[in-house]
Amino acid sequence: MSAATATTATTAATATAAGDLRADGRIPLRAHVRHTSALVRRNLLWIRQDPESMFDAVLFPIVFTLLFVYVFGGSIGQSLGGGQEAYVQYIVPGLMAMMGMNMAQGVGTGFNQDFNTGVMDRFRSLPIGRGSVLFAKISVEMMRMLIATAILMVVGVLVGFDITDWPGLFAAVGLSAVFGSALMWVFLTLGVVMKNAQSVQAMGFLVLMPLQFGSSIFAPPQSMPGWLQNFTEYNPLSSLADAARGLMVGGPVAQDLWMTLAWSVGITAVMAPVAIHKFRTKT
Repeated sequence: MSAATATTATTAATATAAGDLRADGRIPLRAHVRHTSALVRRNLLWIRQDPESMFDAVLFPIVFTLLFVYVFGGSIGQSLGGGQEAYVQYIVPGLMAMMGMNMAQGVGTGFNQDFNTGVMDRFRSLPIGRGSVLFAKISVEMMRMLIATAILMVVGVLVGFDITDWPGLFAAVGLSAVFGSALMWVFLTLGVVMKNAQSVQAMGFLVLMPLQFGSSIFAPPQSMPGWLQNFTEYNPLSSLADAARGLMVGGPVAQDLWMTLAWSVGITAVMAPVAIHKFRTKT
């Protein structure tokens, strides 16, 4: 029996323990917490069985940091008035802003895989709160995000990034997680309605790639054509990246911070009901 399967069996025993169901058939909060813990353990054991699933979290911050710093850093850094050193201070907070998006995409692909491998069918037969399945997946993806962020900061320091505001750094991580949590509802919907994980990843690529490169994550918008500057100005990823820069290296923060929070609330208000409806319908 595999570790993930064994943990699913453990979840079954946990779910059917005394006191997990009220007289009205509802699951109490204490049982939800216990179910979530068991499912988090199951997801972590799955990663242990399939360490390749961590490649994106480990390699993304390394490859992107080195690529943009050493390939584009000199030319783009000149437009910032400081060469490669200035670009390091610019790009690292921008890449930080992308960590939440990776977390969101991981939730969508993870749910799709669980549907296609029959794991959700197993959970459907158990008195497990549907919210526990969701919170467990989010918790594990949050751990992956923190690992990727830690690697990004180590690589960033090695290439010259200067951490000037530690509280601001933690605030930027939190802001990225908030925005990623909003995008999670988009990818959760995709994970439920798409046929396979490859389709979820492909659709995510088509959605996120224009938003990423049409933002201020990688380059200042002043060097872009006028029509693209207009798009960049209202792009939520630009607000997120600029807010992260302000928090981590100094600069204006308030407007971009509130814009990011407003986008997060708006996306959640629109997509959360859709995602929950699709999820409940399929489970």
